[in-house]
Amino acid sequence: MEYKPGEIESKCKAFWEKEGIYKVNIDPDKPKYYVLDMFPYPSGSGLHVGHPLGYIASDIYSRYKRLKGFNVLHPMGYDAFGLPAEQYAIQTGVHPAKSTTENIQRYREQLDNIGFSFDWSREVQTCDPAYYKWTQWIFMQLYNHYYDTSADKALPIETLVQHLEQQGNANLNAVANKETPEITAEAWKNMSEGEQQLFLLNYRLTFPEESYVNWCPQLGTVLSNDEVKDGVSERGGYPVERKLMQQWSMRITAYADRLLYGLDNVDWPESLKEQQRNWIGRSQGASVKFALEETPDTKIEVFTTRVDTIYGVTFMVLAPEHELVAQLTKPEQQEEIEKYIKWTASRSEVERMAEVKKVTGAFTGSYCLNPVNGEKVPIYIADYVLAGYGTGAVMAVPSGDQRDWNFAKHFGLPIVPILDAQQNLDEAADATKEGKYINSELINGLAYEEAVPKLISWLETQGAGRGKIQYRLRNAVFSRQRYWGEPVPAYWKDGVPYLIDESELPLVLPQVDKYLPTETGEPPLGRANDWKYKGQYDYELSTMPGWAGSSWYWYRYMDPGNDQAFVSKEDVDYWQDVDLYIGGSEHAVGHLLYSRFWNHFLYDLGLVPKKEYAKKLINQGMIQGVIEFIYFDKNSTGQKRFVSADLTGQYPDTEWAQIPVHVDFVSDYGKDDSYLDERGIQQFLEWRPEFKGAAFETNAEGKMVTYSEVGKMSKSKFNVINPDDVVAQYGADCFRMYEMFLGPIEQAKPWDTQGIDGVYKFLRRFYDLFSDKDGHFTVSDEAPDKAELKVLHQAIQKVEQDIERFSFNTCVSAFMIATNELRKMKCNKRDILEPLTVLIAPFAPFTAEDLWSKLGHGGSVHRDGQYPAFNPEYLKEDEVEYPIAINGKTRATASFPSDASKEDLEAAARELEDIQKWIEGKTIRKVIVVPKRMINIVVG
Repeated sequence: MEYKPGEIESKCKAFWEKEGIYKVNIDPDKPKYYVLDMFPYPSGSGLHVGHPLGYIASDIYSRYKRLKGFNVLHPMGYDAFGLPAEQYAIQTGVHPAKSTTENIQRYREQLDNIGFSFDWSREVQTCDPAYYKWTQWIFMQLYNHYYDTSADKALPIETLVQHLEQQGNANLNAVANKETPEITAEAWKNMSEGEQQLFLLNYRLTFPEESYVNWCPQLGTVLSNDEVKDGVSERGGYPVERKLMQQWSMRITAYADRLLYGLDNVDWPESLKEQQRNWIGRSQGASVKFALEETPDTKIEVFTTRVDTIYGVTFMVLAPEHELVAQLTKPEQQEEIEKYIKWTASRSEVERMAEVKKVTGAFTGSYCLNPVNGEKVPIYIADYVLAGYGTGAVMAVPSGDQRDWNFAKHFGLPIVPILDAQQNLDEAADATKEGKYINSELINGLAYEEAVPKLISWLETQGAGRGKIQYRLRNAVFSRQRYWGEPVPAYWKDGVPYLIDESELPLVLPQVDKYLPTETGEPPLGRANDWKYKGQYDYELSTMPGWAGSSWYWYRYMDPGNDQAFVSKEDVDYWQDVDLYIGGSEHAVGHLLYSRFWNHFLYDLGLVPKKEYAKKLINQGMIQGVIEFIYFDKNSTGQKRFVSADLTGQYPDTEWAQIPVHVDFVSDYGKDDSYLDERGIQQFLEWRPEFKGAAFETNAEGKMVTYSEVGKMSKSKFNVINPDDVVAQYGADCFRMYEMFLGPIEQAKPWDTQGIDGVYKFLRRFYDLFSDKDGHFTVSDEAPDKAELKVLHQAIQKVEQDIERFSFNTCVSAFMIATNELRKMKCNKRDILEPLTVLIAPFAPFTAEDLWSKLGHGGSVHRDGQYPAFNPEYLKEDEVEYPIAINGKTRATASFPSDASKEDLEAAARELEDIQKWIEGKTIRKVIVVPKRMINIVVG
């Protein structure tokens, strides 16, 4: 019986599709289990072997839970809006919907090729109007709610309006813009309808506001921080600048505390949770106001967690974007300030935050006054202060902060020693007497815990500060100046935004002639002809960001065809939440934070049953690829020259450049002795015609040996391996098991073609267990012996334990060990091989399905199989082999019944022929028996 994976896979895929093996419905008689993958963006290049790693792990666990009797929801869909499809449309004129559909078809073929147990009847695509109708609907709910801090939840905006009608915003405990004015009920009632709507924007959970964004002129759109690398766009490498623009924002800051403390209730990687905690950045401290020297009524507000260091402030630093910079800049500093602001605008926030050692800045020429001692403090601007963080201003204490110290040294500013309120009290008193520290009698000699409250209280009485809790988290920008995204269901009337009616959803993307901004700078939607609400009002021309559709998609999988609600109560009450979520750690403070925010909001509305939507999260590691290089002589003149890597040592004075080679041209790719042969060199020259005519110095074997280096698998490294090619050569089950065998799921590991042969040979050996010596399928109904049962149940125990802790690589090892043991025993007994078939089914679904059928079963092992139960009785030993020592030195070994008493063991050991000669004529002083370990006879 020859193992032919290609034939097996073709037959099984047809059977699974025809019988709907993986289709799932609500089943109240079974416990539910929901396994979710972070759905992919369908790029034109398709999957490489690194992409399916997490999908394989989740598929194994899904199949395992089905065999354990769970009703498993394991869906798949596509995060189908995004910039790449739009850029392709700009370059080719092909509508993004068309290229996205083609890419999705390609992904579907590849995913089916690997044998995933997805319920494809539940597929979602975020670009489908039937889907994004509900993304728009959720946006509308956010617009129509505000966050009431007394209720600690979102409430309808109508509740806020009632409060305004009765009391104005006095006694209103709600999250609002910091510039929100105080109004009376009378003032509210005297407002026009448009004025009232603009005032409500201060409270709504989504609202338009002016904010600084990453603007890319060449792409004509705003980019998120993770779409900007080193000051340029990740896609295309175009310059990005910081720009103040009106954008829709989400008031995620209202949920800061809930998002922070909610992390304690989920089983997510601690490193990921720490990233979110840092991003939220909750700090307790004080807000302090520094009056300007020339206009004391104007104040600069700063937030500090160490207000006790205020006596050491020697300068103030503002973000270049701070609203007071223009007012503060003196004429003699104007040119320098403007030049610096322009330079700062070209840098991303990530760059500005990451740069620690490099010092830049400019002096405004103005001063403010320290509220605790009245001293003049010079005001600078610097890019390490960001307008969106805190107040956009920092009181600089160079003796207590490294960045402030660097800045002070660079600009020759004073560094004043200060009294640290946490110092020993005696030391503090002595230091103050000696004049070594600048401080105030107000807090001299006090411990930190006493000094800070006292100082804050004093500042409050002076009207110069107050205690405050600050967050690093900012409102999330929710606009993109793109075409290929969800339209915002809003229109503008007399400068005021309004929502369209819910009955008019979905608001579908209009047709445009080009996917570029208009000549007047409007987003691409501005190109649509006669696209106006009710024929007269301008629609919002920005679209939603990519994270909009991915912030709730797991609920749509529960009920994908519903046109009356985003999910029915029946479905959400049954499926509840995600039990296992697998995806990349790169989404820690993007998707995984924003989606938690949306889920908390939906929970407030009573639409979902849990505050947190995913109980357990696993971040899969990256599969890295081997990058292959050939050595180029940089100093070669005239004819260009390449030298085999193993010959470069012969030319110690040559300066080499490493030129990457497409891995398809490399023989024995990934192995230690990979090389280009004559054909490979020719392929390289056809691919890189600029090197045509170059000389290639090969080794004695005629090989151009390459230099190999492990790195990220990507198109730019020319080291992408197509999973289709691997499946075609080795089969899908081999590909699946090999990816798991590479190492722990959470760790990065290199793709190594040398190892896949071993997994393939193992699968053939496993398949051969079911064959006789002539290659015919044969299993015996003879009862298995104890040794065979022991092998089986050792495997059951090991695999089940390791699956439960997601240690899939060691599961593969357990299968290999069991197979080798059974081969030695020449075991082909049904009572051993049938449970083993079910055991391996989650890992090798095609092979197991084929063998299940050959074993005479109808249906599918994946639907009708039952996970084998572990029986510890089969691991018990009937006999135990004991080493028997005389005076501590082993003289013999013997097996005795495992339940033998100490007395029986002692007596039996004395009677052994091999022991008699050592004790003859000697006195046995004592016999030491360590049960199941050893026997020691002490003689004298």
